[in-house]
Amino acid sequence: MSGTGRTDRGRRLGGVLSGLAVAVGCVLFLGGFVWGALLYQPYTVPTDSMSPTVAPGDRVLAQRIDGSEVRRGDVVVFTDRVWGDAPMVKRVVGTGGDEIACCGTDGRLTVNGRAVEEPYLRGDGPASPIGFTVSVPEGKLFLLGDERRNSVDSRSHLQEAGRGTVPAGSVSARLDAVAWPPGGFLERPRSFAALPGGVSEPGPIRPVLVSVLLGAVLILGGAAWGPLAGLAARRRATGRSGAAADA
Repeated sequence: MSGTGRTDRGRRLGGVLSGLAVAVGCVLFLGGFVWGALLYQPYTVPTDSMSPTVAPGDRVLAQRIDGSEVRRGDVVVFTDRVWGDAPMVKRVVGTGGDEIACCGTDGRLTVNGRAVEEPYLRGDGPASPIGFTVSVPEGKLFLLGDERRNSVDSRSHLQEAGRGTVPAGSVSARLDAVAWPPGGFLERPRSFAALPGGVSEPGPIRPVLVSVLLGAVLILGGAAWGPLAGLAARRRATGRSGAAADA
């Protein structure tokens, strides 16, 4: 078989593989975006009440959920008329039936009499500068910001009906990751995992991102294959022509 025949076959095979890579890449890339758009909503954090977990201006990805899926330790997006009827981001520390108190002799928050480690808080002071004890009604949530000194949260509504709690149905989404600036994934607090009901499972943000990134790599790689293969073939042909002329 001549060198030209082998080259033509190689080009055809390369073209098929290139097209296949681009096609698969498009499926993964677009499928990942559609999957993510159906499950997640982007949200820009407006204040520093959740620092240092998320900072003001951070662009986060929040999985769409309903109130029945909320667990202690979740950082959620919710809207409540009493709180101003605007979307807010806080951490759930108590659910229906819980007794929430702060602070114990060691300065920690307690849930049903059990002290909770909160590694996401900044500094070594007490878990709250304001002391409180609240019984959370069924179907309600008690929420605090991670920046306990300045956060306007359930503690600011203790004198109102419901003692600062909000309906679980007011939750629309749960934060899974900080998208921009890149901040990684939000981990579920281990201390809440030991309590009855445990913690929520992370949403499918990782496979969504893998699908999008892998799709992008295949599209770019497949699109680049043709020009690179053609350039390599021309170089080989030039090399053979030069060798034949020397002979």
